[in-house]
Amino acid sequence: MDQNNNNSRRDFLKKSTALAALAVASPALAKAAEHEERITDLFEKMSLKLEVNGVLHQLSVEPRVTLLDLLREQLQLTGTKKGCDHGQCGACTVHVDGKSINACLSLAIMNNGKKITTIEGIAKADKLHPMQEAFIKHDGFQCGYCTPGQIMSAITCVREGRAGSAAEIRECMSGNICRCGAYPNIVDAILEVKKGGMPL
Repeated sequence: MDQNNNNSRRDFLKKSTALAALAVASPALAKAAEHEERITDLFEKMSLKLEVNGVLHQLSVEPRVTLLDLLREQLQLTGTKKGCDHGQCGACTVHVDGKSINACLSLAIMNNGKKITTIEGIAKADKLHPMQEAFIKHDGFQCGYCTPGQIMSAITCVREGRAGSAAEIRECMSGNICRCGAYPNIVDAILEVKKGGMPL
């Protein structure tokens, strides 16, 4: 008799749990089905016009695509690196209308009509940019993975007048991480460009 009561209780609990789960799940599933068309619309491609390294591009992108992924995957500009993908390392730094941004934190469609400059666009034909030359001269890199982002940030640092001293440069460049630890050489490179008054 006790065994039968135990079985009955178990059956009751199993059925109650199943019914509760169904009651919770069914409205959610129905709502998802109801809005399926709206969700699909959300990811329809949108037209986008960008000037990248002096070249005008008419593109079609999903609203969720980041500027970083657009540059690397659609335009094949792989000099801009994907490091942390959370805006914490600076490897993806590019210039948007002359200002440094983390491309991984910016949606491509937010940059419609803007001018983008990547590491590939700073040299003039076969002549390196002054900051590139300074990085080579002062060994401002080791593995090189962070170097494109470092150089893009360094250019902005000098251009915006924030490279008056080593301490000021370190503060300005604090958003760019070098896991190899080439920081002193990077600072020396930036100081040389600043002191040389080289056009950026």
